[in-house]
Amino acid sequence: MGYKPPVCFKKTLFNLIMTERKVRVRFAPSPTGALHIGGVRTALYNYLFARQHGGEFIFRIEDTDSNRFVPGAEEYILESFKWLGIPFDEGVSFGGNHGPYRQSERRDIYKKYVQILLDADKAYIAFDTPEELEAKRKEIANFQYDASTRMQMRNSLTMSKEEVDKWIAEGRQYVVRFKIEPNEDVHVHDLIRGEVVINSSILDDKVLYKSADELPTYHLANIVDDHLMEVSHVIRGEEWLPSAPLHVLLYRAFGWEDTMPAFAHLPLLLKPEGNGKLSKRDGDRLGFPVFPLEWHDPKTGEVSSGYRESGYLPEAVINFLALLGWNPGNDQELMSMDELVKLFDLSHCSKAGAKFDYKKGIWFNHEYILQKPDEEIAQLFKPVLEGQGIDLSQYSDAYLTRVVSLVKGRVNFVKELWEQARFFFQAPTSYAEKDVKKRWSEDTPRIMSELMEVLRGIEDFSSKPSEDIVIGWITEKGYHMGNVMNAFRLAVVGECKGPHMFDITELIGKEETLKRIQRAIDEIGK
Repeated sequence: MGYKPPVCFKKTLFNLIMTERKVRVRFAPSPTGALHIGGVRTALYNYLFARQHGGEFIFRIEDTDSNRFVPGAEEYILESFKWLGIPFDEGVSFGGNHGPYRQSERRDIYKKYVQILLDADKAYIAFDTPEELEAKRKEIANFQYDASTRMQMRNSLTMSKEEVDKWIAEGRQYVVRFKIEPNEDVHVHDLIRGEVVINSSILDDKVLYKSADELPTYHLANIVDDHLMEVSHVIRGEEWLPSAPLHVLLYRAFGWEDTMPAFAHLPLLLKPEGNGKLSKRDGDRLGFPVFPLEWHDPKTGEVSSGYRESGYLPEAVINFLALLGWNPGNDQELMSMDELVKLFDLSHCSKAGAKFDYKKGIWFNHEYILQKPDEEIAQLFKPVLEGQGIDLSQYSDAYLTRVVSLVKGRVNFVKELWEQARFFFQAPTSYAEKDVKKRWSEDTPRIMSELMEVLRGIEDFSSKPSEDIVIGWITEKGYHMGNVMNAFRLAVVGECKGPHMFDITELIGKEETLKRIQRAIDEIGK
């Protein structure tokens, strides 16, 4: 299918398209459930492309399949993009001059264009029942409703006009099919894949309209809406590539060749192992989300995890997704939205599928936690602390910020801060058995009592002065530095882990430090 054109062909085609039309792109999901992370990436690429070229980004809802409509899905999609920080310029809930933007509200518009195709003999009415179609599939191997079989079927090409009109008047259900002429090479100019050529004989006469619900199918609605909304570029997933030749033929049938958008079909998101398309089952199996927000299925009651609820920062998700199938042409990995807008280039999109390395997504989250100001992470940490029963009125924002600064380098998610920082808020009530065995000897209580006297005598209890005095005392006494300091840490923290010891004691203060050492002396070894 097609060939790989020289880069100059792709650049020339791209530059020609860019100089002639204002960039207008769209994201048009169906409200049939949660928004898949692959859809988020498609929307992101559309957004980056529009912003880079001073264009406009449209949000359209494709709800022509009434049987698959799921309550709450549209609101979920809008909330997802609000959280991710991907704004739209016009569309459903945003307004604009090309509405309505919900396809179920555009029935009369589609009927007009269906009639145009029928009048031009580019489409025909078909009355075949599901039973008749199934019988034909059994009769003909690999049956396809097309130029080779349409004259054997029950449609307006094999029936008289009078009979067709009579059946419609009687309320018989019908569909309108696109009349595809055979043996024509259809050229699709794709900004990522080059020129793709498909012979029309392999295409079937797609259903464009159904009388049962008076709604068009995706194929007709998509073309009519893109034309009327002046969409200049259709950037969508690779799974839509097989429908591109049909869409080219529809544009021709309407005489809209001059306004046909440029196509760009993005690579698939593949399973982490790299074989096959990424699915929700992969996320369930390996423990990562495939939806931006937590989704509660109204039909089954099933709850699916989301990136937001799992603790990912939206900036990290954006950066992670941007690099799945695209590269900036250099080794840069961490990029803000503004940087992505400047660097984004469709010619740097891969044709091959992109392996969904969810562990890389975790890495991005870690890096963005490191990048964010400590004050901001401290605010995100507050709900976690409240969930652990901590009374935040007892702690200043400055205290929380300092805690975060000491431990955030050890976590991938904000929720993990609790495990790394709990001793700043709660004195230990038990002590790690392996550390007690290794670090607490029969001489330790005596040495810890001596340490308490040293600590009581320190006037400036901040980190550096305290450290100098304690280290000087250990050296003067000839004690083993590691044994004393680890026992000290065990008493204050409850285990031998955590940030710099004297940063901890500075924060919790002298009185609390002494209380914890005394409790360890009293409790350990009982």
